[in-house]
Amino acid sequence: MTVAKSDVPHACAAAARTCDEALLRVFGFLGKRWNGVLIGALAEGPAGFAELGRTLPGISESVLSDRLNELTTLGLISRTVREGPPIGVSYQLTVRGQALVPALAALADWARDHLPATPAG
Repeated sequence: MTVAKSDVPHACAAAARTCDEALLRVFGFLGKRWNGVLIGALAEGPAGFAELGRTLPGISESVLSDRLNELTTLGLISRTVREGPPIGVSYQLTVRGQALVPALAALADWARDHLPATPAG
């Protein structure tokens, strides 16, 4: 007796397809422009506001400030005020932020291998 494929119950046929909640959260965060590249820039070590602005051409000062505040609130970077004169502010990855660096490095490796380079603007 031959069994038709449609007669065999499929484990996923009755269940709706879902996406991993953690994956939704991480791409909600990394999908926000500049978050991932800011963490990548800080993987090189502490940096000041102006230095980060120069590292990320095209980011406005207000967006940079917003993203740094968000990353600080999430506990991924820390903000240190240096006494002056002149007073300075430095940002660096926390242990929690450093834990994200290997994943970002793996994504960058994948992009080098599988995504076309964007033309220099």
